[in-house]
Amino acid sequence: MSAARTALRICPLCEATCGLTLTVEEGRVTAARGDREDVFSRGFICPKGASFGELDADPDRLRRPLVRRDGRLEEAGWDEAFAAIEAGLGPLLREHGPQAVGVVLGNPTVHTVAGGLYPPLLLGALGTRNVFTASTLDQMPKHVSSGLLYGDANAIPVPDLDRTDHLLMLGANPLDSNGSLCTAPDFPGRLRALRRRGGRLVVVDPRRTRTAKLADRHVAIRPGTDALLLFAMVQVLFAEDLVALGPLAEHLSGVEEVRRLADGFPPEAVAGACDVTAEEIRTLARELAAAERGVVYGRIGSTTVEFGTLTSWLVDVVNALIGQLDRPGGAMFPLPATGRRERPARPGKGFALGRWHSRVSGHPEAKGELPAVALAEEIETPGEGRIRAVLAIAGNPVLSAPDGDRLDAALAGLDFMVSVDPYLNETSRHAHVVLPPPPPSQSPHFDYAFNSLAVRNQVRYTRPAVPLDADRMSEADILARLVLCVSGQGAADPSVVDAMAIDMTLGKEVADPGSPVYGRKGAELAGLLTGLTGAERRLDMMLRLGPYGDGFGADPDGLSLEKVLAHPHGIDLGPLSPRIPGLLRTRSGTVELCPEPIAADVGRLRRALADRPAGLVLVGRRHLRSNNSWMHNVPALMGGSNRCTLQVHPEDAARLGLTDGGLARVTGDGGEVEVPVEVTDAVRTGVVSLPHGWGHSRPGIRLSVAEADPGVNVNQLIDGARLDPLSGTAVLNGLPVRVSACAPAALELTVTQPD
Repeated sequence: MSAARTALRICPLCEATCGLTLTVEEGRVTAARGDREDVFSRGFICPKGASFGELDADPDRLRRPLVRRDGRLEEAGWDEAFAAIEAGLGPLLREHGPQAVGVVLGNPTVHTVAGGLYPPLLLGALGTRNVFTASTLDQMPKHVSSGLLYGDANAIPVPDLDRTDHLLMLGANPLDSNGSLCTAPDFPGRLRALRRRGGRLVVVDPRRTRTAKLADRHVAIRPGTDALLLFAMVQVLFAEDLVALGPLAEHLSGVEEVRRLADGFPPEAVAGACDVTAEEIRTLARELAAAERGVVYGRIGSTTVEFGTLTSWLVDVVNALIGQLDRPGGAMFPLPATGRRERPARPGKGFALGRWHSRVSGHPEAKGELPAVALAEEIETPGEGRIRAVLAIAGNPVLSAPDGDRLDAALAGLDFMVSVDPYLNETSRHAHVVLPPPPPSQSPHFDYAFNSLAVRNQVRYTRPAVPLDADRMSEADILARLVLCVSGQGAADPSVVDAMAIDMTLGKEVADPGSPVYGRKGAELAGLLTGLTGAERRLDMMLRLGPYGDGFGADPDGLSLEKVLAHPHGIDLGPLSPRIPGLLRTRSGTVELCPEPIAADVGRLRRALADRPAGLVLVGRRHLRSNNSWMHNVPALMGGSNRCTLQVHPEDAARLGLTDGGLARVTGDGGEVEVPVEVTDAVRTGVVSLPHGWGHSRPGIRLSVAEADPGVNVNQLIDGARLDPLSGTAVLNGLPVRVSACAPAALELTVTQPD
């Protein structure tokens, strides 16, 4: 029997990116605890991280590819699986072209090394514009508002949690989510530290969440009205002469235009719609403006609503008007180790919306993506350009997108489908080929996405804790071979893809006068790269060319893969620092506070002042032991608060005849579900709450734990017709629903006659 050993691993199970210390015995993870020496998380761990070993060894996780033969998915070898993909996609692409293929990218792609490196190459090789991701079910409004404000859709400011003294939070519950679009290990501890140093926490949320219970002030707003509240706060800032732009003033344009727009939203005008008094709105604005270091932060409850882009824009507008944008303690822009080097400020290309439109409903693209709600109609509607094949990478839109029944039927009618997924779930069950990536313990980890949202600059990389099993293929090789398949080279060595990516990047760098390697030979630089795999060589290249990099020798003290590996608990790169104007890519070279698409959408918001749902409205909720639909197959994470129930306020329950533990029928635009009731005053009157990610009851899936307690799919209540028009994001919160008590089943009596 081999002795136990320990290995370090960054947790991939939510956005907090905590460092873990794993106990490994006989090639299996038997325990996980927080890494106390991790430079970022300092030993913090949540129940998801503690269950790492159980998730990693889930017996329902697929080990080998599945290929559909005579209508049945059966195990196959890797070469056979990729040959089947080439045979299925090749003729289709030749006959119908690249637009006949849709690509679906799920949320887990940003939680892996391979998911951060290969999808752009896949899309480039394929050439399709039919791209659908989890972003239009989550954070796309923030990308769009950042693109319009700063010229870069990925320049998302985060609250400087460790230095602020006043945090106003809208639609966010980080005590359960661990933070989102704000990478902050031990978010709960950081909030408690804020309060200990005399700071103030204000939470705007229709539910009294765990985060709201911690707050100094909880504002139980009517769902979907955050934009009205923020606009009224902007009006107060101008009306009471509380605007103080500070050093950023010379880099802001459009301030007077914002003032004129805000004139139409005084607190008295929005109070009824928000169900927040005019005086309380004024108090929120005054307290925020008076704070030495204050910041507004909005999350999914403020983005997956009818005015998600306007709300996301107003969050940054308020931060700018009080002088807290790009300022310590306010809203700041992280500088990740693999990001762009800072360049002298100059006008850029700006950000454009609607460069193309979807075929059926004419939805405009945003950030190169079409709305996820358009996928079903693009598959089922005949005609030129119909999607006939889908490549789904770590996505389960049958559960995560509106009207799963319709999408379920559409996927069943595809000519061909490939899923890269460790499970046979509600979506991958339709695939003709399923390619399972290895478990997290057998994969490396680097946070390409989340380091760009981190509340402190740092860099950490962990190699696989357990060697790759002989019958498995690394996720990097799976995705690289998929790139080769769509290029008609499926049998080639996947290292070709990494070599091509390296050559392209270095070719651009040596030709760029602003690069530290300008004028050098790309082949020479490629020969200097280190790493055990192509993915590691690409990471080494990105670190060396990044803002802290060694520039291939230009700065001997700079970063490289070897230097990062020499610091297994990570390297602290310091607190966030101001980055404007260097990060701006707008055409004017300024922060454009009043971009035309935003201004044009304000009229829609003004009309909504008089449009108040008469009945109940639905909101979602997060659980600490869950992350979308990922983790319902892990026994340790099920039960407790992680339950699929309809939360209803006692007054509404009494009015509707609902009882705690009884069944309710919930009806929305897209359908109805029956779900157990949880009567609680944690949700305000007029609002009901149902969690996201449940509904594991479809035939053909292999999720034994999840199937035993399937819950219901909240998104089946939504037909997808309601969208935020600027971002194409589905409206998942603030939806009108009808709720009624289900009649108890009739008691059947059997009377036996005596002989």
